[in-house]
Amino acid sequence: MATRIEQLMDDIRQQIASRALTPGSRLPSVRARAQSAGVSVSTVVEAYDRLEAENIIVSRPGAGFFVSGPIAPLDLAQLGPQLERDIDPLWITRQALEATSDMLKPGCGWLPPDWMYEEGIRRALRKAARSESALLADYATPAGNPELRQLLTRRLAGYGMSVKPEQLLLADSGTHAIDLICRFFLEPGDSVLVDDPCYFNFHALLRAQRVNVIGVPWTAQGPDLDAFQQALTLHAPRLYITNSGIHNPTGATLSPTTAHRLLKMAEDSDLVIVEDDIFADLESSTAPRLAALDGLSRVMLIGSFSKTVSASVRCGFIAAKPAWVDKLTDLKIATGFSSGQLAADVLLNILKDSGYRRHIEAIKQRLADNRAEVISRLGQLGIRPWLVPQSGLFLWCELPEGMNAADVSRACLSQGVVLAPGNTFSQSGTCDRFLRFNVSQSNDERIYTVLKKVMSSSAINRAATYGRRNVNVIGT
Repeated sequence: MATRIEQLMDDIRQQIASRALTPGSRLPSVRARAQSAGVSVSTVVEAYDRLEAENIIVSRPGAGFFVSGPIAPLDLAQLGPQLERDIDPLWITRQALEATSDMLKPGCGWLPPDWMYEEGIRRALRKAARSESALLADYATPAGNPELRQLLTRRLAGYGMSVKPEQLLLADSGTHAIDLICRFFLEPGDSVLVDDPCYFNFHALLRAQRVNVIGVPWTAQGPDLDAFQQALTLHAPRLYITNSGIHNPTGATLSPTTAHRLLKMAEDSDLVIVEDDIFADLESSTAPRLAALDGLSRVMLIGSFSKTVSASVRCGFIAAKPAWVDKLTDLKIATGFSSGQLAADVLLNILKDSGYRRHIEAIKQRLADNRAEVISRLGQLGIRPWLVPQSGLFLWCELPEGMNAADVSRACLSQGVVLAPGNTFSQSGTCDRFLRFNVSQSNDERIYTVLKKVMSSSAINRAATYGRRNVNVIGT
């Protein structure tokens, strides 16, 4: 519940937002405001001081408090979804992060806030608040919190990886970790392999590096090995970036046979593999890890906890051979100086909390229950999963014949539903009949009502009659 100070601040903010108070307007005196609001003078003083700290109001000695200004005019066009934006690799993220609280986000890539480990986060924050001042105010060591890195070595041992703390580098997130690796290994014009489809932000990250991105068709067992070998021969790629535990967006799992053959190809071609493993804690059973089979020789493992702990506690890591970690540490210092010491300490205490394991088990059960329900609800609309995943957040689903996912997504966005159209994940642009659904974000009845309405609309059906391309490159 808001305090009287916060209530008073909110009232003033609302008056400014509604133009009841305009830039330069004088606020009531402290004493007058206290009398009219029925609060103490000290309450008004504190509220005014906080608003001044936010540059919302300004004090003029001897004259009183005034609304700061000028302010930008109210732009009603910015209050709704940006329907005209091109559907590119960042479309889903922008729409999901900019969505208002009343919008539904079955296309986003994270758990709802009330699914996260809030109780454990609060305990860890309270403990951090009582820590030495260095934790709250100083820089972290270059490689990151030593105790957290030690704990991570024990967690990775559960996936069959023998990792020493000096083989681990903490980063600000999984995305930051991949960005560091790309900066370290790549030069403009280099070639990089990705799965087709793959996590759309791989495309955006690699585009920023000005490299040649080559998509390899993805199958239910992993990348199409014939296409993979052909790409190695034709393009001599420097890196291959993939998910193998729980693949994003398909939810598929890399098979042991495919993993072994893939590593042999990589060894013969001097390819470095970046294995993004941020969904590891959501697995129902442990899948093969390229990093474990390879012993971190030419495979680098990326991890983070934004999907299971908190997207606000930004902390990821890189596991790699010591020589690479040493050079990546220098690059991290050069480009970011230090990672977040406070976030690492909070994460450490969360992972040490006995309740975290129970939290994860509960999440996995909720995902399983939701997965079955969402498959059933989508099936009633003629939307079918490409495969039924063993675990994870995602369903990679195919629309009925003739329908285009981008058209459906735009129409749903105008009605407050953010979807994830397939071609944002596809380098080849041949997944235009696919949508990725997040089963944890697909409970609301309104999603299916909007989908049904949009899919039966005359505009969508007219688009379908013009013979939209619907080639499916995802494997056999």
